[in-house]
Amino acid sequence: MHRSPKVIRMDHSWSPLAALVAITALVFAACGGSTATASPSASEAAASEAPSAAATEAAPFTGSAYPETGEAPCGDGTYTGEMKKITAIDALTVEFQLCNSDAAFLPKIAFSVFGIQDSDWLTTHAADGSYLEQENGTGPYILSEWSKGNRMVFKAFDGYWGDKAKTANAELRWSDEAAQRLLELQSGNIDGMDNPGTSDIATIQGDSSLQFAARPGLNTMYLGFNNTVKPWDNDKIRQAIAMGIDRQRIVDNFYPAGSTVANYFTPCEIPFACEGDKTWGFDADAAKALLAEGMAEEGITSISTKLSFRAAVRGYLPDPPVIATEIQQQLKANLGIDVTLDLQESGAFLDAAAAGTLDGIYILGWGADYPDPSNFLDYHFGSGSGKKFGTPWPDVVDALNTGLATADDAERTAAYTTANNLIKQHAIAVIVAHGASGAAYKADIEGAYASVFGAEQLGAMKAGDRDTIVFMQNAEPLSMYCGDETDGETLRSCEQVGESLYKYEIGSANSIPALATDCTANADSTVWTCTLRPGVKFHDGADLDANDVVLSYAVQWDTQHPLHKGRSGAFEYWPGLWGGFLNPPAS
Repeated sequence: MHRSPKVIRMDHSWSPLAALVAITALVFAACGGSTATASPSASEAAASEAPSAAATEAAPFTGSAYPETGEAPCGDGTYTGEMKKITAIDALTVEFQLCNSDAAFLPKIAFSVFGIQDSDWLTTHAADGSYLEQENGTGPYILSEWSKGNRMVFKAFDGYWGDKAKTANAELRWSDEAAQRLLELQSGNIDGMDNPGTSDIATIQGDSSLQFAARPGLNTMYLGFNNTVKPWDNDKIRQAIAMGIDRQRIVDNFYPAGSTVANYFTPCEIPFACEGDKTWGFDADAAKALLAEGMAEEGITSISTKLSFRAAVRGYLPDPPVIATEIQQQLKANLGIDVTLDLQESGAFLDAAAAGTLDGIYILGWGADYPDPSNFLDYHFGSGSGKKFGTPWPDVVDALNTGLATADDAERTAAYTTANNLIKQHAIAVIVAHGASGAAYKADIEGAYASVFGAEQLGAMKAGDRDTIVFMQNAEPLSMYCGDETDGETLRSCEQVGESLYKYEIGSANSIPALATDCTANADSTVWTCTLRPGVKFHDGADLDANDVVLSYAVQWDTQHPLHKGRSGAFEYWPGLWGGFLNPPAS
């Protein structure tokens, strides 16, 4: 995801080797200042709906299925998705039928994007768009106020089924300036902050009133192109740019200790990630010669382009304007390419990248959502990857489909070897860096940690003797419906109030039961049966049942579903992780 976006408990003793061991075990096991606008809590907002919800829950259970009749047309040439049918067997049992086996099924369903919504609430509030402002979740906190441009305030949910929040209230604030976040922490105005600046980490570690929680570099920063826009359709031009960037200079000068040059798109701590050939190395002379060949083929003598980026700090991009300026200067010095910097608002930039409307080079990155190559490679280059890089390469798609559809180590190794070699050959992206990062807290915060995946659960921490824990992140959330979001700050807000069938264990990448007590597979892992946890309440008092699961997935899966709305309507994660939509758009 686009967060700090990406393996054991994150403390000062973390090591990449320990991370590799933990992730490998998992894979085997799985196989400001604006006017305040108060938002009522889900329970308050739904008070008038409570009688009908109660009546619905009291009625005899009638299970639903999606598609409502038949199954998705697996393998018919137009449907590229892997989901075949989802069925509510009974009130507490839901069955997922897949077109092919999926080695990453459990980590996927643990992702907060696939949080479960109450079906009655979803039907009403997706239809009018109000779910963008307020989520009716099952989590330990309820969103009680969203003061746009300023803060989000959460209060503990008394009816939570699990361990209650250790701090009664939580608050999210934001600033895209790392120095400002640190100043707020040092001044005592906040309890924790994400992504300290590269030069600030040593300051934090040397301050006895603060603590630093490290986060490994399970992320990748890259430069992207659209292969449907000239001259980026020319392999030699893309390859030349990949060879013309001195990635080691960028990491050495602008990234924190522990960051590394990226030789593969997926960080090597993730099993099967670093098979095949490393990406292009820096060679300015060879790059310049290859660029000249490519430009001759295109009938051009020079290249001028925009370099688009956003100011949001991420683990993969610790200082966006400075790093963008460095890349601008390298492209000019090493390749003679004239570059104009194009700083865009974060949400607009992400939407444009997803829609394939950025016509120059762009800087973006990805942080791990679950520890499998499919999270990085399928989302960006697979059958459901969309227009991020223009038109997906069929040979890469085939290799990735093979890698995902088997749990055999040798077959996965061979598939990802092929995929990585092709990603290099096509120079689909310029793979730059894996950025180490972390979070900083007051010294008295008990249970302080930096999430492997950048989505800290504030309810797991105790803020000394205070009744509110205040955390400052890099940017304001875009909405409260995360089914249609990829932005890390947005996902963190949903993480406080919503839950999925599984979840990631605090301080690790291990997928463990959440709203489901277990999900078990048939012999070939094409059918997964999930048993729901009894007695779970949504914030409005409704009971969790299997129909809630079916509808929560269906509205993302089917582009023609009347509730397939969201904020942008892109629903990027669904095709990226599940291969494709049901009833995909003609384009």
